[in-house]
Amino acid sequence: MGETTTNPHAAKIAALNDRARQRVDPCRWVITQGVLACDPITVAELLIAVEDFDSFTEDNDPYAEHDFGVIKLHGNTFFWKFDCYDVDLLMHSPDPSDPTVTTRVLTVMLADEY
Repeated sequence: MGETTTNPHAAKIAALNDRARQRVDPCRWVITQGVLACDPITVAELLIAVEDFDSFTEDNDPYAEHDFGVIKLHGNTFFWKFDCYDVDLLMHSPDPSDPTVTTRVLTVMLADEY
């Protein structure tokens, strides 16, 4: 495996991402049209699976920020991912480890929508 860059704030970013994904802290969720076209029970199960996700490994989380996950459910593969923007949602956050300058956006999608 290739060498990854270590972010000194990775543990704090991971904790903030986990709290947002688990709906402890505020976060904007975006659910794609592909996901919304699924059966409502599948959508509900998917959102619970996103909240409960904890299968982070070096392969799927090379920067240790807990910002991406893959979920297989009812024959479909789904992705979820975080993007961190400034508070006005105009550009990337200047510091994703600082919640006072960051708005987290969690997108849940079908893998083929990526």
